[in-house]
Amino acid sequence: MNRRNEEGNQELDPLISRTFQGSRRVAGPLLFVDRASDLPFGSVVTINSADGRKRSGQVIEVSEEYAVIQVFEETLGLDVESTSVTLEEREAVLGVSEGLIGRILNGSAEPIDGLPAPVPEAFRSIAGNPINPVSRAKPDDFIQTGISAIDGFNTLVRGQKLPIFSGAGLPGNQIAAQVLKQAKVTDNRRFVVVFAAIGITHRESSFFLDQFDKSGARARTLTILNTASDPTIERVMTPRIALTAAEYLAFERGYDVLVLMTDMTNYCEALREIGTAREEIPGRRGYPGYMYTDLASLYERAGKIRSLDGSVTLLPILSMPDDDITHPIPDLTGYITEGQIFLSRQLHNKNVFPPIDVLRSLSRLMNNGIGKEKTREDHREVANQLYACYAEGQEIRRLVAIVGEEALGDLDRSYLRFAEIFEDELIQQGNADRTISETLDIGWRALGVIPASELRRLSKDLISRYFSEYLEEGVKSPYY
Repeated sequence: MNRRNEEGNQELDPLISRTFQGSRRVAGPLLFVDRASDLPFGSVVTINSADGRKRSGQVIEVSEEYAVIQVFEETLGLDVESTSVTLEEREAVLGVSEGLIGRILNGSAEPIDGLPAPVPEAFRSIAGNPINPVSRAKPDDFIQTGISAIDGFNTLVRGQKLPIFSGAGLPGNQIAAQVLKQAKVTDNRRFVVVFAAIGITHRESSFFLDQFDKSGARARTLTILNTASDPTIERVMTPRIALTAAEYLAFERGYDVLVLMTDMTNYCEALREIGTAREEIPGRRGYPGYMYTDLASLYERAGKIRSLDGSVTLLPILSMPDDDITHPIPDLTGYITEGQIFLSRQLHNKNVFPPIDVLRSLSRLMNNGIGKEKTREDHREVANQLYACYAEGQEIRRLVAIVGEEALGDLDRSYLRFAEIFEDELIQQGNADRTISETLDIGWRALGVIPASELRRLSKDLISRYFSEYLEEGVKSPYY
């Protein structure tokens, strides 16, 4: 048997099809094989058991004494003494082509949509490589998600890594589905979405597929589904398969690709389970000490490359255990990525959807992707003014809890009213798909409850052009 090079051609390899005998033990999803130091790290193997069943796996550790293999299927009932391992490929590869768009695969990259496997144009290693910083191009193009709290205040830029910090019971998946349906670029470039579901329930899987069918988003989406009942090892492979497909579509076929992953917490739990089976010394809260490096090896594959068309934009969703932002998963993610979208339990309890906490959220690359040539000339100043007024309104809310609303002056009441309007009209949008102009227009109307003398973050020119109807004598905001 021969192995393929990256173009899919065959090359003679003396190790391919070699069989290794002498398994030592099984620990969870791992198989330990004695005297297998010739197995290449990262290679794909077939595990042969006495009952004739064949399982696939990947080599994750090699030493002089033994090799450790991640088994992609269940290891229950695997007879150690009679088990042998046959080398199939020197590395795990994905057959890539534009035919992947619109398909649904499982966590092992096998079709589960009832259609034949796509015909590959090339083969790429799923291990991938982070983009060399020297080769990176500056992300500076707008992606419109249709969600005001993101587009207006935490703008997503092509090539950016912008995670969503969710929590138990918060609608992270609903926001993911809305972004998948609505996301678009505004300059007529080719745009596709790669959706990787990691360890989700069958109910959540049905929800996503139903949303895709209703909205027509499936035709432009590559979906990779790994459910909670699938093998743990597939959760480690799923994001790598997604990013490998995205890199091919972006950097070899010129697409702008949005990669959305949910839930990265399940991915990290899989790392911890594998680390425990390997008897590794645990790090913070039992997670592997290399989790930062592992997450970085995924997140840093997003970006733009100089001299190449296309981009890979990453929007991972993670559930913070106990809403603890200092937990290792959100903590390490925050170090690697360029900001975060923070979901608020308080807004969720008030039935605001999407419950995005604008004050705790941040997009560090926002300034690169907005302005006259990207969105609208008033975007930056309006966002700053709305942010400042909402922050002031939140401070007054805390003051009211102490002294009561009766003690407030007229200006304080204006800010308090603005905070209500901001949440009820701007943040609250349900499943509506808003353009950036619609978002900014709502913002201008909301500012009508604030005296013009307080709008210090807006230039006189912008006020006169966009806000003049509220400055004329006797004319008030429609929100009064």
